[in-house]
Amino acid sequence: MKKLTLNDPETQSPDLVAENLAKLKALFPELITESKDGAAVNVDVLKQLVGDKTVTDADEKYGLNWHGKRAARQLALTPSTGTLRPCPEDSVDWDTTQNLMIEGDNLEVLKLLQKSYAGKVRMIYIDPPYNTGNDFIYPDDFTDNIKNYQMLTGQVDSDGRKISSNTEAGGRFHTEWLSMMLPRLKLARNLLRENGVCFISIDDGEVANLRRLCDEVFGEENFVATLVWQKVFSPKNTAKYFSEDHDYVLCYAKRKDVWRPQLLERSEEAVARYENPDNDPRGPWTSSDLTARNYYGDGQYTVTGPTGKTFGPGKGRYWRQNFAKFNELNDDGRVWWGESKGNMPRLKRFLSEVKEGVVPQTLLLHTTVGNTQEAKKELLEFADFEETENVLNSVKPTRLLRHLLKIGTNPVSNDIVLDFFAGSGSMAHAVFAQNHEDGGNRTFLLVQIPEPLPKEEKSVRTIADLTKSRMRNVAKGLKEKKDTEGEPETKQACDIGFRVFKLDSTNIKEWQPKRDDLPQTLLESIEHLKSDRTEQDILYELLLKLGLDLCVPIEKKEVGSQDTEGSHTLHSIGGGVLMACLSEKIGGEDVEALGTAIVEWHKALAPAGDTTCVFRDSAFADDVAKTNLAAILEQNGIANVRSL
Repeated sequence: MKKLTLNDPETQSPDLVAENLAKLKALFPELITESKDGAAVNVDVLKQLVGDKTVTDADEKYGLNWHGKRAARQLALTPSTGTLRPCPEDSVDWDTTQNLMIEGDNLEVLKLLQKSYAGKVRMIYIDPPYNTGNDFIYPDDFTDNIKNYQMLTGQVDSDGRKISSNTEAGGRFHTEWLSMMLPRLKLARNLLRENGVCFISIDDGEVANLRRLCDEVFGEENFVATLVWQKVFSPKNTAKYFSEDHDYVLCYAKRKDVWRPQLLERSEEAVARYENPDNDPRGPWTSSDLTARNYYGDGQYTVTGPTGKTFGPGKGRYWRQNFAKFNELNDDGRVWWGESKGNMPRLKRFLSEVKEGVVPQTLLLHTTVGNTQEAKKELLEFADFEETENVLNSVKPTRLLRHLLKIGTNPVSNDIVLDFFAGSGSMAHAVFAQNHEDGGNRTFLLVQIPEPLPKEEKSVRTIADLTKSRMRNVAKGLKEKKDTEGEPETKQACDIGFRVFKLDSTNIKEWQPKRDDLPQTLLESIEHLKSDRTEQDILYELLLKLGLDLCVPIEKKEVGSQDTEGSHTLHSIGGGVLMACLSEKIGGEDVEALGTAIVEWHKALAPAGDTTCVFRDSAFADDVAKTNLAAILEQNGIANVRSL
C-alpha cells in the first residue's frame, strides 16, 4: 500500500495554472515556452495570435533564444578564480609526456587554458550529456565559481545540496542544457587553430538545438556535415515507435575555407578493384561511365569503336565530354572498349592518378567504426569495476574516435586533440592506439569533472578516477605489446604517458580582513601566497597566467650550498622564457650571487624572446634588496621582473 505524503498530487487540490497551460498548449503549441520556473506563456506570440497590432515584424528576430542565454554568454566572459595544481603522483611519465588530463569543471578549465592554448588545438571531439533527464552535474551558480564547483564535487561540505544540477523535474528543459553548452563551446572555439575542426556527438533529442547553437558559435558558414553513426546493428523490438539505431556527429570547422579533411586510406577491397587486364604501362586502373543524365549541349554525338560499331550516349543521357575531348582520351588509351573491343566505351581511371586516399563519407557504418556493444566491451577490458551500476552506458568505441582522428588530424604534425567531456577516457585510448598504429605524434588534452560514481568503490571513486585508470591500463597494454612484438624502425616511440592537473582555487591569498583584528590581518597579508601550496603549484599558475604550455620543459639549478641559508633554487621554463626563484627568504647579502647566477644561466640559455623573471614579494629582506636585484637583472637584459 502506497503511503501518501503532503507532496503527493493525490493529497493536493487541482493545479489550475497547469491545467490552463495544458489547454493552451493543446490549442496553440507555439504559445508555450520555457522559463526558469517551468512552462510559461510567450506574450508576444499571444498578441500575434489575437491580432494585436502593437507587435511588428521589427520585433521578430531569427535565431535560437532561451531564458538565461544572456547569462550563459556572460559566463564565458567571466574570469576564472582558479588554477591548475600539478599531480605528478597520479601521472604516468610526468617528465617526458606531452599528454594532459585535467580534473575539474570544464568551464573553469577552458577559461584557464585560454592564454596557453589559444589557436593551438587541431581537433576537438566532445560527447556531451544528451539531456535525457539527470545526466549532467555541471554547476549552475557561478557567483563564486570555484567554491560552487568544490561543493558540487564533494570537496567541501554540501550542506544538503544535491549533486545534480539537472534533476528529473528540470533536466528535460532545453534551456538548462543550452546554457551549459553555450559558454563551453565559445571558449573551446578560441582554442582551435585556423585549420581546426570540431566534432560533437549527439542524439535526436538535442541535434536540432545543437545545430542552431553551433551555427551561432562557429558561424553557419563553417558547418561542414552531419555524420550519421550506426550505433547498434540489431533492432530493438521493445521500442514503442522506431528502433533508434543511430546517433549523430556534427562537424564544424574553425574556418571552412581553410580546413580540409584528411583523406582516408583505401581498404584492401577498394584497391583490389583496380586491375590491369591490358597491361597498360600506367599501372592498375578501373573504369567509370562516360555518360551522365545531366543535360550537356555538346554531349550528343555518336562514336565509332575499334570494331566499327557505333555508340550513342543513350536515351535521356549525354556524354560527359565534348567530341574533341573524347577523341583526345581515346588517342591516349584512356577509353576502354572491353576485351572484345566492341563494348560501350568507358573511361579508364588509374590508381596512380587518383587521390592518395578516399574522401570521408557521412554514413558511419558499425562494421567500419564500431558500435555501442563494442564500446562497452572495450571499457570492461580496460576498467576494473567492482559494482555493475558504475559501468557507463554512453561510451563511444575507439574505432569511431580513431576514424575521426584520421579525418581531423595529421599523424606527424604534433596535433593537439581536445576532449573536455572525457568520460572514461575513450579519446585518450584512441590517440594512444592510433599513434601506435601509424607512428603518429598526436597529443591529447582531456578534461573531466570528478563526478562521484553511483556506487562507491575502493580504488575508483569518481569518473575522473576511471579516466586515469583506463589510460594507465591502455598504456600498460601497449607497452606489453611493444615489448612482445617490437616496433618497426620507421616508427618513433609512442608517448603513452599523461600529466594530471586538478582544478583548485588560486595559490594567491584573497584579501579577507578581520574587522575585530585588523593588525593581525595586515601581518598575515604580507605573504601573498597560501602556505599549503608548493613551489610547483605556484610555477604552473605562472605558466597559465603567462600563456605557456603546461608541458613546457622546466629545468632547475641550485645557487649556493643547500645546507646554508643562502641556498636558492632557480627554475628555467621554456628555455629561459620564464625564470623564477620562489625562495621564502632573500637577504641583502644574497642579491649579488643570485643575480649573477640568473644572468649567467640566462645568457647560456639564450632564449629567443623576452624573459620574465619572478620572485616572492615577501621573500626580500627589504625594498633595497628587491631594488638591487631588479637593477642587476635589468642591466643585463632582463627588464621584465615581477614579484608575487
